[in-house]
Amino acid sequence: MKTFAASLALPLLAAAAPAMQTPEGNPSFGVMAIRSASPIHYMQMNAAGQKFWLGGQTSSYCPDLQGLDCPAGNQTVIVGSGCALDVEVPGGQQIYVDPSGALSFTQAHSASIPPGSAIGGFKYEPGKPWSHYTFNGWGASGFMACPTDDNRWQVFAAMENATVPSGNVEDCLGFSAMALTYKGPVPAWQYV
Repeated sequence: MKTFAASLALPLLAAAAPAMQTPEGNPSFGVMAIRSASPIHYMQMNAAGQKFWLGGQTSSYCPDLQGLDCPAGNQTVIVGSGCALDVEVPGGQQIYVDPSGALSFTQAHSASIPPGSAIGGFKYEPGKPWSHYTFNGWGASGFMACPTDDNRWQVFAAMENATVPSGNVEDCLGFSAMALTYKGPVPAWQYV
């Protein structure tokens, strides 16, 4: 009977634990685009609408529950090797590249990822003085930012066959994704 009761409690304990644990040597980090003499130079990468952007604002949500102390939710932070967002929501939010090549993240409480998406190939590369975040899946050479109609730049895997907002990959700018160490509390309940 004790074993049965303990086995019922384990899923509840797992749900109450932080969504992701940062591996030793891989800190939580934000991303800043580096591309000299360009409109995206020094722009922060933000999560919004299940995609990633340079420019615009981070979009997050926290339920209005009594006793819940909501994080600020105003900055985008990635954990570990770059495969997930730093969130409090049970189950976490995974990062992937969708079939169009867009850098994307899962909706909270869902592990649903479109068929044909890349869930691997992300890497946090420690450096002195600068660390980097890269994606090398599908033969990509990191990330690129593509202009949109709303003065933001959508982040894609840097690959020739990406389906970008303008329809022309030549409009996109490759950039170095600087990984800036984040040492504060979990920055968001969930990103939306």
